[in-house]
Amino acid sequence: MAQNPARRAALTDAAIDVLAREGARGLTFRAVDVQAGVPTGTASNYFANRDDLLDQTARQIHHRLVPDPAVIADLLRAPRDRALVGALMHDLMRRITADRAGYLAMLELRLEATRRPGLRAALTGTIRDELEANIAYHLTEGMPGGRETVVALYLAMTGLILEHLTLPEVLGADGLGALIDSLVEQIVPAA
Repeated sequence: MAQNPARRAALTDAAIDVLAREGARGLTFRAVDVQAGVPTGTASNYFANRDDLLDQTARQIHHRLVPDPAVIADLLRAPRDRALVGALMHDLMRRITADRAGYLAMLELRLEATRRPGLRAALTGTIRDELEANIAYHLTEGMPGGRETVVALYLAMTGLILEHLTLPEVLGADGLGALIDSLVEQIVPAA
């Protein structure tokens, strides 16, 4: 199997675009080759099979959605209060909106995971680990609230993101910031 990391990243980025646009059924090696602008057969040289392509695409999505350390460092100069949690949630929405294809591809992978036990196990492990890391980070940084606060924020933001990216007219894009503020105010304790 080919080992050029830059080419592999370009192929998984292309797979993300195909997933977001065509769904899991449209994700073929040929579609990835076309999206990446590489010769036919290139993707099949980099991924052992479709499951490997799905798994590595999921990893690339998570890599693309990681917060910018400089932005986080800047935000963390603020007091550890509800306002900081709100700022972090606004940054999350900004990142996901900026990489709409990445998040839509992740939604497609979640749906595909209902039919593929291996993918379900991998995604469950990855997302559970990320949630636990977010909980640990929240507690370590001394943010208000505990485990339940982070889980409630995760569930609320996941729903808001889903609605915003798939049916934005339902809630309206103009009030998105106010909705985030309201969620944080209702979920995160003041002190």
